[in-house]
Amino acid sequence: MADVNQSMRRINGSQAIAESLMQEMERDERVVLLGEDVGRSGGVFGTTRDLFDRFGPMRVRDTPIAEMSFTGMGVGMAMAGLRPVVEIMFVDFLGVCLEQIYNAMAKIPYMSGGRVPMPMVIKTAGGNIGSAAQHSQCLWATFAHLPGMHVVAPATVRDHKGLMAAAIRSENPVIFIEHKELLLKKSKDFLSGAEVPEGAFVTPIGKANIVRGGSDLTLVTLSAGVEYSLEAAAEVARDGIDVEIIDLRSIVPLDVETVANSVARTGRLLVVDEDYLSFGLSAEIVVRVLERLGPGALRQIQRHAVPDVPIPAALSLEQAIVPGPASIERTLREMAAAS
Repeated sequence: MADVNQSMRRINGSQAIAESLMQEMERDERVVLLGEDVGRSGGVFGTTRDLFDRFGPMRVRDTPIAEMSFTGMGVGMAMAGLRPVVEIMFVDFLGVCLEQIYNAMAKIPYMSGGRVPMPMVIKTAGGNIGSAAQHSQCLWATFAHLPGMHVVAPATVRDHKGLMAAAIRSENPVIFIEHKELLLKKSKDFLSGAEVPEGAFVTPIGKANIVRGGSDLTLVTLSAGVEYSLEAAAEVARDGIDVEIIDLRSIVPLDVETVANSVARTGRLLVVDEDYLSFGLSAEIVVRVLERLGPGALRQIQRHAVPDVPIPAALSLEQAIVPGPASIERTLREMAAAS
């Protein structure tokens, strides 16, 4: 957790990631960074800026376009006692190195009976910014489905910094999924920034955050969905619809208790997910809440996620299928009207 006496200043999400990496590398010389364009160019989103100049090529390694190879290098580094952060530029590309992630990184601690820890972070970016089918997925539910890994997706600038520190310090392998829009100028926080402690701090993995209190309906989401949902909730609040918004922060571990406690009060649940609808996070949350509270506790259940189609290349078509402020507002109004 952050020291309450730390000085605060405004930074954006990209800066928060770079700062957290820098502070963790200064704190622990075992932390190393490798991936495409992480060195001299500072990362495609600027999240590794200045690290090459500060720590040099032995700890910040630019790699060729060979994801399977350098992910395997990261696995070997972790087994040898280092704490690697491996950047895979877009989450879509993790399929190229799934063998190393699922059959090595996720399984070696289990297969070794806990004798070989895997303190390794896969740092990647997902989300929709008009980049078509092969560069626009989130896929957090895919990796949550594969046992042995924590899966983290920050929404706020503060959590970009605190959750990255927590991921690096974890003894478990972590998939850390940033959202491209939160790292680019399309995000409100990119230019204005947000108040973040200057020193290092940790945001616990596995604890959801209630970002907006409300009494009429519980909306559960994560990553950029938090910003979109806050915009939608502000609009419907003008008409007396009071929405509680929960930012999951992580999918594995999943904080079902915070969600269930909220739903027990409101009786209505909306899950907003930028990942695919079928066999995904939205269904998992609904089922876990029902298992905990019983079916009689919910008057309404709704899932708002990406339908089971590849993301279209045309931005207008992408916006038609991906949850955004307007579609979330429309869903909230439909639920309120049906209650």
